[in-house]
Amino acid sequence: MDLTETKLSSEPIYQGSFVTISRDSVRLPNGNESSRIVIRHPGAACVLAVTDDDCVVLVRQWRYAADRAVLELPAGKLDAGEDPAVCALRELGEETPYTADSVKLLHTFYTAVGFCDEKMYLYQAQGVRLGSTLSPDEDEFTETVLMSREEVKAALANNQIEDGKTLVGLQYWLLNS
Repeated sequence: MDLTETKLSSEPIYQGSFVTISRDSVRLPNGNESSRIVIRHPGAACVLAVTDDDCVVLVRQWRYAADRAVLELPAGKLDAGEDPAVCALRELGEETPYTADSVKLLHTFYTAVGFCDEKMYLYQAQGVRLGSTLSPDEDEFTETVLMSREEVKAALANNQIEDGKTLVGLQYWLLNS
């Protein structure tokens, strides 16, 4: 079965510093027409960083859209033309006092495929240690949180971790280590 939807036209609704929103008219597989609201995003990278004493490095930060502080893996949007691996290392160093020698790509996934094209790159940091000399962006405020496996399992059981990329990364860590 051909499930392809073909774009017929696109009307810009919003053009921001890193996202754009449009209303697209599409032809459905059955020949009918419909509309789609689409958020275009440059993509992002997140990093699963585990210390030598087997604690995962997380950040707590205020997320305005959720109206709460959220516990997450360090992450951020890709700058124009930026290698996602470079972004992952940069975000670890900007958001936490940790740095890493390198990162290994674990998985890519779409964060909200129903309305947004943001692709997330999940990396695992290698050679994690204290010593970052980077600073957070001026509008970014984070608290570093280290959690053991048992603390992560308890936080998951108590629904204290609600961020999708973090759930994916922590699930990988718990199942593959």
